[in-house]
Amino acid sequence: MLRKRIIPCLDVADGRVVKGIQFSDLTDAGDPVELAARYADEGADEICFLDITATHEHRPALLDVVQRTAATVSIPLTVGGGVRSVADMRAVLRAGADKVAINSAAVARPTLLNECAAAFGSQCVVLAIDAKVNTNGAWSVWTHGGRQMSDLDAISWATEGAARGAGEILLTSMDQDGTKSGYDTALLAAVRQATSVPIVASGGAGSTDDMVAAFDYGKADAVLAASIFHHRTHTVTDVKAQLATAGIDVRQESKVTWP
Repeated sequence: MLRKRIIPCLDVADGRVVKGIQFSDLTDAGDPVELAARYADEGADEICFLDITATHEHRPALLDVVQRTAATVSIPLTVGGGVRSVADMRAVLRAGADKVAINSAAVARPTLLNECAAAFGSQCVVLAIDAKVNTNGAWSVWTHGGRQMSDLDAISWATEGAARGAGEILLTSMDQDGTKSGYDTALLAAVRQATSVPIVASGGAGSTDDMVAAFDYGKADAVLAASIFHHRTHTVTDVKAQLATAGIDVRQESKVTWP
């Protein structure tokens, strides 16, 4: 069994890392390259870089920031935002990404997942799903940075996305995002039951206990977090030590301690 991964997330707008609550009220959190370097030195397993306004602004991802980030860190880098075609994905990979997350464009044209998987391999294709509880108590898929609700059910879409070639699912609970009240373990467990591809839990991390719950009850393969790292509530190093104590199999490395 593969070890569980800890992934700091860099939501980027106008070249700066931002963080909000439930996809709104964004505040500045720092420089993406500096933060990526810090988290890599602390022992992060990957970095997730999401250009959260690219799709809404109808533009590609900020490739220069991706290039500078990739040149600074040696750990895997997942990049999302503004990818609408195989050519867009190729450009992001050439800029230094190891994996590319696709959300809105895949919802609009699901065959994009097939095309990207055929061109680059499923291991490079991440289906990003922003899910929110609807009036029926199920989870709807939202697009364009949480601005538009689709008619897709999140569980069914995860199943279809994996069948079309997505090698990983980045599953974000919009209800929990930025609240620090824990991941939506029911959502995670439902997607886990529906598909066997790796799932990255996102939205709601406030403590290592929340991460343990995502692993144990949600059956996630990795956890993504932003606020607790950006605000220095926890360091990646501390989180990994506490998870190991809780019995979670994580990679332990000796890293630089930042002030």
